[in-house]
Amino acid sequence: MGASNNSNEEGKRLPNLVTKALRDFASHFPLNLREHFEFNFKSSKKNDHLTTSEFPLRSNKELSAVELSLEKQMDAWKHNPLWVDHPPDIKVTIPKGSLSNLLLKADVGLPPDAVYNIVTDPDNKRVFKNIKEVISRKVVVDEGLRQVVEVEQAAIWRFLWLSGTITVRVLVDQNREDHTVKFKQIKSGFMEKFEGCWKVEPLFVDEELCHPFKPKSVMEYACCSKGRGRIGSKLTLEQLIQPAIVPPPPISWYLRGITTKTTEMLFDDLLTEAARIREVTRTNVSDEKSGEGAACNIKERWAMRRKNTRRCRRRLFES
Repeated sequence: MGASNNSNEEGKRLPNLVTKALRDFASHFPLNLREHFEFNFKSSKKNDHLTTSEFPLRSNKELSAVELSLEKQMDAWKHNPLWVDHPPDIKVTIPKGSLSNLLLKADVGLPPDAVYNIVTDPDNKRVFKNIKEVISRKVVVDEGLRQVVEVEQAAIWRFLWLSGTITVRVLVDQNREDHTVKFKQIKSGFMEKFEGCWKVEPLFVDEELCHPFKPKSVMEYACCSKGRGRIGSKLTLEQLIQPAIVPPPPISWYLRGITTKTTEMLFDDLLTEAARIREVTRTNVSDEKSGEGAACNIKERWAMRRKNTRRCRRRLFES
C-alpha cells in the first residue's frame, strides 16, 4: 500500500519536473522567441500534465506549409509593399571548351514560393516575353512537391539591332521543397550543352525588427518579427552554354552578348511580374479599407438621419 502511494506521488511530481525542465530550457532563448514558446506552452498545458497529443511532432517542412503559407507571407507585403528593385549582378566566365558560364544573382520583392510559382507556371509565356511559343509540355515525374517536365519551346533572342528565334527541348526538374528548378537540354544540335539551375532562397527584408536577435530560419524570423516581417527572395541563376563547335572571336563575343542580353530580359520580365503582384496586393488592401470607410459613412448617415427624425418629432410635440 505504501509503495503504491509512493508511486502515485512520484507520478504527480514527474509532470512538474518536466514543466520545470522545459521552462529552464526556454529561459535560454532570446526574449521574442521565449515569449512565443511560453505562449504555445501555456496553451498546450492542461492540469500540469503533458501528453504526446498536446505536443504534436511536426517536421520543419510541415511547419513551413501549415504555419507559414504563402498567403500569410503575403500579408506582410499587403501592409508594406514598398520595395526598390536593383539591377542583377551578372558574371560571365568562359570555361575551356564552352561558350559561356553565366551566374546571375539578384533580390526579388516577393516570397520564394511566389517567385517559384512564376518560374514554373506552365503559362509563363505571358510573363517572359522571350518565349514565343510552348510547342509541347509533358509531365514525366510527379511526386507532389517535385515534378520533372519535358518542355519544347521556341525562344526569341535579341542583341543590338538583330533578333531571331531558337527552338530548345529541355528536361526541367522543379522541386518546391528547396525552391530549385534545374534544366538540361535533351536533344543536342547546334548546342552541345545547355543546362543550368534557378535557386530561390528566403530574404529577411525587415530583419531589423528582430534586433538584436539574428534569425537563421523562416520560422525564427516570423516568430521574432511577430509575423510583421516581409520575406523576399534571393534569386540565383547559373547557366552553362556549350555549342557543338566553339566559334572563334569575334563571333563568340557576339553569341556571348546574345546570351547575356536574353538572361537580362528574363530577369526584367520577372521583376515586372513581381511588381504587378505587389500592386494587386496593395490595391486589394486599399479596396478593403475604402469598403470599410464606405460602410462607416453609411452608418454615420443613418445615425444622423435618426437623430434629425427624433429632433423633428420633439419639435412637433413642443409646438
